[in-house]
Amino acid sequence: MNTAAQKLALAASLLLASAGARADEVQVAVAANFAGPMQKIAAAFEQSTGHKVLQTSGSTGKFYAQIKAGAPFEVLFAADDETPAKLEAEGAGVPGSRFTYAVGKLVLWSSKADRVDSKGEVLKKGDFAHLAVANPKLAPYGQAAMETIKALGLTDALTPKFVVGENIAQTHQFVATGNAELGFVALSQVQEGGSFKSGSGWIVPASMHAPIRQDMILLEKGKGKPAAEALMKFMKTDAAKAVITAAGYSL
Repeated sequence: MNTAAQKLALAASLLLASAGARADEVQVAVAANFAGPMQKIAAAFEQSTGHKVLQTSGSTGKFYAQIKAGAPFEVLFAADDETPAKLEAEGAGVPGSRFTYAVGKLVLWSSKADRVDSKGEVLKKGDFAHLAVANPKLAPYGQAAMETIKALGLTDALTPKFVVGENIAQTHQFVATGNAELGFVALSQVQEGGSFKSGSGWIVPASMHAPIRQDMILLEKGKGKPAAEALMKFMKTDAAKAVITAAGYSL
């Protein structure tokens, strides 16, 4: 092989090595309510950067326990702002990396059209057997649901009707399958293009519960990892924000 050919081969190998170094994977823990939008964001991120997103969805409370137990997650998309702050304070999150990526909206939803009125009066009528709510100890949307029920003065009347989901995804499933006539779910799960994909619902006024600020944070296992740090930056781009707002969140 002559010198020119050797240089060309060396340059090609270096280029491939560089590309391999740039292409990386990021282990992401995503709150169940954000799983759908995250799939779209991940696709755009992968196309833009070459990095691959390995996504696991579930309840924020369980993710906290798993992260503290050493789970390999590098980025957390929480359904609240308290868990990322706690992880940062406890040394499991990178200081200064967390920020609010979305503000969630709670909705009382039924899979049946005209079942839920525009003011949520159906809750006061009580002509239903089951009301699905996410576990308030694990899921911030469940906590928001409990605050809403309390604000309506219906805690005692509705508690016997509760069907409790481990996370907001399971809660939505209870209602979608008819195992519960009604349920408090994330608007992002049932909205598309500004209207309900199916069924009927009441968007709960934000004044009836604490704001559902959803923060993300770079975890210690993701510190210095190209894909993890690139994803943190990508979430602040117009492309990511467009997906978030289209899914029914505020910024």
